[in-house]
Amino acid sequence: MPGRDGVVGVKARALVFDLFGDYLRGRDGAVRLRGLVALMDCFGVPESTVRVAVTRLRKEGWLTSRRDGRETTYLLTEDAWRLLDERRSRLFHRGGEAWDGQWRMAIYSVPESERALREQLRKQLSWLGFGPLSSSVWVSPRDTLEQLRAHAEHQPAIRLDIFHTESEGRAADLDIAARAWDLTALDRGYARLLDHYRPLLPGYRAGTLTERDALVERMRLLHDYRMYPLRDPDLPAELLPAGWPGPASHQVFLEAHELLRVPAEAWVDQLLGATAGSPV
Repeated sequence: MPGRDGVVGVKARALVFDLFGDYLRGRDGAVRLRGLVALMDCFGVPESTVRVAVTRLRKEGWLTSRRDGRETTYLLTEDAWRLLDERRSRLFHRGGEAWDGQWRMAIYSVPESERALREQLRKQLSWLGFGPLSSSVWVSPRDTLEQLRAHAEHQPAIRLDIFHTESEGRAADLDIAARAWDLTALDRGYARLLDHYRPLLPGYRAGTLTERDALVERMRLLHDYRMYPLRDPDLPAELLPAGWPGPASHQVFLEAHELLRVPAEAWVDQLLGATAGSPV
C-alpha cells in the first residue's frame, strides 16, 4: 500500500476525476483553477502538473472551462460525467443478483487488419462482465447481450455470434469461471485490502485523522480498491470458491469511505473557501 505522505502512483488525471466525483459534484460540479491547484497540492501534485492535466483533459473532451472575471473555472463534460458514473456504479454497487444458471457466450471474428477494433471489442466485453475461454470465445453469467449488440452493430467489420447455454453441472460451472477469470489473483488482492484497511477502521471511527489526512486517506482508499471491481466480473455466488473475500472487501471499502467522508469534505470546504477569498 502507498505511504502516508501522498497518494503514490495515482495519475493527476485520475485525481481530477475522483475529486469531481466525490467532492465537486455537490458544489455545482465546478471548481476554479486555484481551488483545484490547492486540492491537488494535498496529494503532492505541483501546480505545473495540474495545469498540464487540465489542458490535456480539455483537449480530450473530458473538461470544459469558463471565465469568471479573471478566474478560470473547470467543469466536467457530459461524456465525462457519464463515464465517471458508470465506473463509480461498478465500485459502489456489487452483488445481489441471483443467477439463472445460463451462460451467455459471444463468439466474434475481426479481420487481422482491424487490430485496434479487436482490442476495443475485447475491452468492451471485459467491461460488460465477459471473460475469455479462448481468444475469440467469451462467456458471462450476466445478461448484458443488448449492450454488447449495441456496441457491435455499428461496426460492420465485427462478426458476432451469441448463444445461451448451460454447462454439465456445478463442477463444470466452477471450472469455466476459473478459466475465464483470474480469480486467484483477485482473491489475493482482496485479502491484501482487508489486511490493510480492516485494522484502520477503529481509528476512522474514533476520528483520529486530521481533516487533511482524511481527504488523502479517502482518496488512497478509492485508488487501492478501484482496480479490483474494475477487473472483477462480480460473479454470482454459485461460481465463486468457498471463502471468497470480495463481499467482505466491499463492505470494508464502503464503511471506510463513509467514515472518512465528513472530515474530508470539511477540508475541501476550507480549501475552496480560502482560495475564493473567504477566511479559513
